Amino acid sequence: MTYISRFIGSLLLLLSFSVMAQQNEKQLPKTPADSVAVAAAPVKKDRYGIRVGLDLYRLSRSFYEDGFRGIEVVADYRLTKKWYAAAELGNVKFTVDDTQLNFTTNGSYLKVGFDHNVYENWLDMENMIYVGFRYGFASFSQNLNSYKIYQNSALDDIDDTTTPTNYFDEVTVYTDRNYSGLTAHWVELIGGVKAKLFNNLFLGFSVRLNGLLSETKPSGFDNLYLPGFNRTYDGKFGVGFNYTLSYFIPLYKKQIAKKEEAPTPKN
Repeated sequence: MTYISRFIGSLLLLLSFSVMAQQNEKQLPKTPADSVAVAAAPVKKDRYGIRVGLDLYRLSRSFYEDGFRGIEVVADYRLTKKWYAAAELGNVKFTVDDTQLNFTTNGSYLKVGFDHNVYENWLDMENMIYVGFRYGFASFSQNLNSYKIYQNSALDDIDDTTTPTNYFDEVTVYTDRNYSGLTAHWVELIGGVKAKLFNNLFLGFSVRLNGLLSETKPSGFDNLYLPGFNRTYDGKFGVGFNYTLSYFIPLYKKQIAKKEEAPTPKN
Protein backbone atom coordinates (compact mmCIF):
# COMPACT_ATOMS: atom_id res chain seq x y z
CA MET A 1 0.00 0.00 0.00
CA THR A 2 2.90 2.32 0.75
CA TYR A 3 4.25 1.97 -2.80
CA ILE A 4 0.79 2.57 -4.25
CA SER A 5 0.26 5.72 -2.18
CA ARG A 6 3.70 7.00 -3.18
CA PHE A 7 2.94 6.34 -6.89
CA ILE A 8 -0.39 8.18 -6.71
CA GLY A 9 1.24 11.08 -4.90
CA SER A 10 3.99 11.33 -7.54
CA LEU A 11 1.40 11.20 -10.36
CA LEU A 12 -0.66 14.00 -8.81
CA LEU A 13 2.49 16.09 -8.41
CA LEU A 14 3.39 15.67 -12.10
CA LEU A 15 -0.12 16.58 -13.17
CA SER A 16 -0.03 19.74 -11.08
CA PHE A 17 3.32 20.76 -12.64
CA SER A 18 1.90 20.12 -16.13
CA VAL A 19 -1.16 22.30 -15.46
CA MET A 20 1.02 25.11 -14.05
CA ALA A 21 3.31 24.96 -17.11
CA GLN A 22 0.37 25.23 -19.52
CA GLN A 23 -1.03 28.24 -17.64
CA ASN A 24 2.36 29.98 -17.71
CA GLU A 25 2.69 29.32 -21.47
CA LYS A 26 -0.64 31.00 -22.15
CA GLN A 27 0.42 34.06 -20.16
CA LEU A 28 3.76 34.45 -21.98
CA PRO A 29 3.88 37.17 -24.71
CA LYS A 30 4.03 35.96 -28.32
CA THR A 31 7.44 35.93 -29.91
CA PRO A 32 8.15 37.46 -33.35
CA ALA A 33 8.20 33.95 -34.79
CA ASP A 34 4.65 33.42 -33.58
CA SER A 35 3.55 36.69 -35.21
CA VAL A 36 5.13 35.68 -38.51
CA ALA A 37 3.30 32.36 -38.41
CA VAL A 38 -0.02 34.12 -37.92
CA ALA A 39 0.72 36.66 -40.67
CA ALA A 40 1.63 33.86 -43.06
CA ALA A 41 -1.93 32.56 -43.13
CA PRO A 42 -3.20 32.84 -46.76
CA VAL A 43 -5.60 35.68 -47.54
CA LYS A 44 -7.85 35.39 -50.64
CA LYS A 45 -7.63 38.44 -52.89
CA ASP A 46 -9.17 39.36 -56.25
CA ARG A 47 -7.13 41.12 -58.93
CA TYR A 48 -8.43 44.32 -60.48
CA GLY A 49 -7.18 45.88 -63.70
CA ILE A 50 -7.75 46.40 -67.40
CA ARG A 51 -7.95 43.70 -70.10
CA VAL A 52 -7.09 44.67 -73.70
CA GLY A 53 -7.24 42.53 -76.83
CA LEU A 54 -8.26 42.01 -80.46
CA ASP A 55 -11.20 40.40 -82.24
CA LEU A 56 -9.68 37.41 -84.05
CA TYR A 57 -12.71 36.93 -86.30
CA ARG A 58 -12.50 40.32 -88.03
CA LEU A 59 -8.73 40.14 -88.19
CA SER A 60 -8.68 36.72 -89.87
CA ARG A 61 -11.63 37.57 -92.13
CA SER A 62 -9.57 40.39 -93.61
CA PHE A 63 -7.17 37.78 -95.00
CA TYR A 64 -9.51 35.14 -96.38
CA GLU A 65 -12.49 37.19 -97.66
CA ASP A 66 -12.12 39.51 -100.64
CA GLY A 67 -13.74 42.89 -100.16
CA PHE A 68 -13.56 42.87 -96.36
CA ARG A 69 -11.06 44.80 -94.24
CA GLY A 70 -11.71 45.22 -90.54
CA ILE A 71 -10.18 45.40 -87.08
CA GLU A 72 -11.69 45.63 -83.60
CA VAL A 73 -9.98 46.41 -80.29
CA VAL A 74 -11.75 45.17 -77.15
CA ALA A 75 -11.25 46.19 -73.52
CA ASP A 76 -12.85 45.80 -70.11
CA TYR A 77 -12.12 47.15 -66.64
CA ARG A 78 -13.14 45.40 -63.44
CA LEU A 79 -15.27 47.62 -61.23
CA THR A 80 -16.48 45.18 -58.55
CA LYS A 81 -16.38 41.44 -57.93
CA LYS A 82 -19.04 40.81 -60.63
CA TRP A 83 -19.30 44.00 -62.75
CA TYR A 84 -17.01 45.15 -65.57
CA ALA A 85 -17.03 48.29 -67.71
CA ALA A 86 -16.48 47.24 -71.34
CA ALA A 87 -15.91 48.79 -74.76
CA GLU A 88 -15.10 47.92 -78.38
CA LEU A 89 -13.56 50.21 -80.99
CA GLY A 90 -13.33 49.20 -84.63
CA ASN A 91 -13.04 50.12 -88.30
CA VAL A 92 -14.56 48.31 -91.28
CA LYS A 93 -14.41 48.61 -95.06
CA PHE A 94 -16.73 46.09 -96.70
CA THR A 95 -18.00 45.70 -100.25
CA VAL A 96 -21.44 44.04 -100.40
CA ASP A 97 -22.71 42.48 -103.63
CA ASP A 98 -26.45 42.30 -102.98
CA THR A 99 -29.18 41.13 -105.33
CA GLN A 100 -29.90 44.62 -106.62
CA LEU A 101 -27.00 46.69 -105.32
CA ASN A 102 -23.23 46.61 -105.10
CA PHE A 103 -21.92 49.08 -102.52
CA THR A 104 -18.96 49.69 -100.23
CA THR A 105 -19.39 50.64 -96.57
CA ASN A 106 -16.45 52.39 -94.91
CA GLY A 107 -16.45 53.70 -91.35
CA SER A 108 -15.65 53.41 -87.65
CA TYR A 109 -17.67 52.51 -84.58
CA LEU A 110 -17.57 52.59 -80.79
CA LYS A 111 -19.49 50.46 -78.30
CA VAL A 112 -19.60 51.08 -74.54
CA GLY A 113 -21.42 49.27 -71.78
CA PHE A 114 -21.21 46.75 -68.95
CA ASP A 115 -20.69 43.01 -68.41
CA HIS A 116 -21.95 41.02 -65.41
CA ASN A 117 -20.10 37.80 -64.52
CA VAL A 118 -22.54 35.09 -63.41
CA TYR A 119 -19.84 32.46 -62.90
CA GLU A 120 -18.59 31.71 -59.36
CA ASN A 121 -14.83 31.16 -59.60
CA TRP A 122 -12.90 28.81 -57.32
CA LEU A 123 -9.65 29.77 -55.61
CA ASP A 124 -7.57 31.92 -58.01
CA MET A 125 -9.67 31.28 -61.14
CA GLU A 126 -10.64 34.36 -63.17
CA ASN A 127 -12.98 32.90 -65.79
CA MET A 128 -16.20 34.58 -66.91
CA ILE A 129 -19.63 33.51 -68.09
CA TYR A 130 -21.32 36.83 -68.56
CA VAL A 131 -24.27 38.79 -69.86
CA GLY A 132 -23.87 42.37 -71.00
CA PHE A 133 -25.24 45.50 -72.62
CA ARG A 134 -23.74 47.91 -75.14
CA TYR A 135 -24.65 51.23 -76.71
CA GLY A 136 -23.17 51.52 -80.19
CA PHE A 137 -22.42 54.48 -82.45
CA ALA A 138 -21.03 54.43 -86.01
CA SER A 139 -19.86 57.13 -88.41
CA PHE A 140 -19.49 55.92 -91.99
CA SER A 141 -19.95 56.45 -95.72
CA GLN A 142 -21.67 54.42 -98.42
CA ASN A 143 -20.35 54.25 -101.98
CA LEU A 144 -22.86 52.99 -104.56
CA ASN A 145 -20.79 51.02 -107.08
CA SER A 146 -23.57 49.63 -109.26
CA TYR A 147 -27.25 48.70 -109.31
CA LYS A 148 -29.50 46.52 -111.46
CA ILE A 149 -32.62 47.49 -113.39
CA TYR A 150 -34.97 45.58 -115.68
CA GLN A 151 -35.87 46.77 -119.20
CA ASN A 152 -38.48 45.52 -121.64
CA SER A 153 -37.13 42.96 -124.11
CA ALA A 154 -37.48 43.66 -127.83
CA LEU A 155 -40.37 41.65 -129.25
CA ASP A 156 -39.62 42.23 -132.94
CA ASP A 157 -37.91 38.88 -133.38
CA ILE A 158 -40.71 36.87 -131.81
CA ASP A 159 -43.02 35.19 -134.36
CA ASP A 160 -46.44 33.70 -133.84
CA THR A 161 -45.02 30.24 -133.13
CA THR A 162 -42.78 31.40 -130.27
CA THR A 163 -43.99 31.68 -126.69
CA PRO A 164 -41.83 34.24 -124.87
CA THR A 165 -40.83 33.27 -121.34
CA ASN A 166 -39.22 36.55 -120.29
CA TYR A 167 -40.08 40.02 -121.54
CA PHE A 168 -37.41 41.76 -119.39
CA ASP A 169 -33.64 41.99 -119.51
CA GLU A 170 -31.54 42.59 -116.40
CA VAL A 171 -29.20 45.54 -116.91
CA THR A 172 -26.39 46.53 -114.56
CA VAL A 173 -25.82 50.26 -114.24
CA TYR A 174 -22.33 51.18 -113.04
CA THR A 175 -21.93 54.36 -111.05
CA ASP A 176 -19.56 55.83 -108.51
CA ARG A 177 -21.75 57.77 -106.11
CA ASN A 178 -20.51 58.46 -102.58
CA TYR A 179 -22.67 59.35 -99.57
CA SER A 180 -20.63 60.54 -96.58
CA GLY A 181 -21.45 61.85 -93.09
CA LEU A 182 -23.83 58.98 -92.26
CA THR A 183 -24.40 57.84 -88.66
CA ALA A 184 -26.17 55.06 -86.79
CA HIS A 185 -27.10 54.38 -83.14
CA TRP A 186 -28.07 51.01 -81.66
CA VAL A 187 -28.11 48.82 -78.53
CA GLU A 188 -26.83 45.27 -78.01
CA LEU A 189 -27.66 42.42 -75.64
CA ILE A 190 -24.67 40.13 -75.13
CA GLY A 191 -23.89 36.67 -73.82
CA GLY A 192 -20.33 35.38 -73.69
CA VAL A 193 -17.47 33.55 -72.01
CA LYS A 194 -13.84 34.38 -71.22
CA ALA A 195 -11.43 31.65 -70.18
CA LYS A 196 -7.95 32.09 -68.77
CA LEU A 197 -5.42 30.19 -70.89
CA PHE A 198 -2.28 30.86 -68.84
CA ASN A 199 -0.72 33.73 -66.92
CA ASN A 200 -2.75 36.82 -67.96
CA LEU A 201 -3.91 35.62 -71.38
CA PHE A 202 -7.65 35.12 -72.00
CA LEU A 203 -9.64 33.64 -74.89
CA GLY A 204 -13.24 34.84 -75.31
CA PHE A 205 -16.35 34.40 -77.39
CA SER A 206 -19.61 36.39 -77.44
CA VAL A 207 -22.88 36.51 -79.36
CA ARG A 208 -24.87 39.73 -79.81
CA LEU A 209 -28.46 40.67 -80.56
CA ASN A 210 -28.65 44.20 -82.00
CA GLY A 211 -31.52 46.66 -82.13
CA LEU A 212 -31.21 49.78 -84.32
CA LEU A 213 -32.30 53.04 -82.67
CA SER A 214 -31.71 55.54 -85.47
CA GLU A 215 -29.74 55.99 -88.71
CA THR A 216 -29.16 58.40 -91.56
CA LYS A 217 -29.72 56.82 -94.97
CA PRO A 218 -28.17 57.59 -98.35
CA SER A 219 -30.45 58.84 -101.08
CA GLY A 220 -32.01 56.06 -103.11
CA PHE A 221 -31.27 52.95 -101.01
CA ASP A 222 -31.20 51.67 -97.45
CA ASN A 223 -28.21 50.87 -95.26
CA LEU A 224 -27.91 47.12 -95.73
CA TYR A 225 -24.66 46.96 -93.75
CA LEU A 226 -23.51 49.14 -90.82
CA PRO A 227 -20.01 49.14 -89.28
CA GLY A 228 -20.18 47.40 -85.90
CA PHE A 229 -23.84 46.50 -86.39
CA ASN A 230 -23.26 44.14 -89.37
CA ARG A 231 -26.04 43.22 -91.81
CA THR A 232 -29.43 44.75 -91.15
CA TYR A 233 -32.51 42.54 -91.24
CA ASP A 234 -35.92 44.19 -91.67
CA GLY A 235 -34.19 47.52 -91.10
CA LYS A 236 -33.95 47.32 -87.28
CA PHE A 237 -32.57 43.92 -86.35
CA GLY A 238 -29.03 42.54 -86.48
CA VAL A 239 -26.82 39.82 -85.02
CA GLY A 240 -23.10 39.49 -84.45
CA PHE A 241 -20.34 37.62 -82.64
CA ASN A 242 -16.64 37.84 -81.96
CA TYR A 243 -13.65 35.75 -80.90
CA THR A 244 -11.20 37.64 -78.74
CA LEU A 245 -7.69 37.16 -77.46
CA SER A 246 -6.88 39.61 -74.67
CA TYR A 247 -4.22 40.32 -72.07
CA PHE A 248 -4.97 41.31 -68.48
CA ILE A 249 -2.93 44.13 -66.91
CA PRO A 250 -3.30 43.91 -63.09
CA LEU A 251 -3.39 47.23 -61.26
CA TYR A 252 -4.24 46.32 -57.66
CA LYS A 253 -5.72 43.60 -55.45
CA LYS A 254 -8.70 43.69 -53.16
CA GLN A 255 -9.24 41.29 -50.26
CA ILE A 256 -12.39 39.22 -50.51
CA ALA A 257 -14.78 39.89 -47.66
CA LYS A 258 -15.41 36.77 -45.61
CA LYS A 259 -18.96 35.58 -45.38
CA GLU A 260 -20.37 35.93 -41.89
CA GLU A 261 -21.27 32.61 -40.34
CA ALA A 262 -24.81 32.22 -39.13
CA PRO A 263 -25.06 32.18 -35.29
CA THR A 264 -25.49 28.74 -33.76
CA PRO A 265 -28.99 28.44 -32.30
CA LYS A 266 -29.05 27.99 -28.55
CA ASN A 267 -30.88 25.06 -27.06
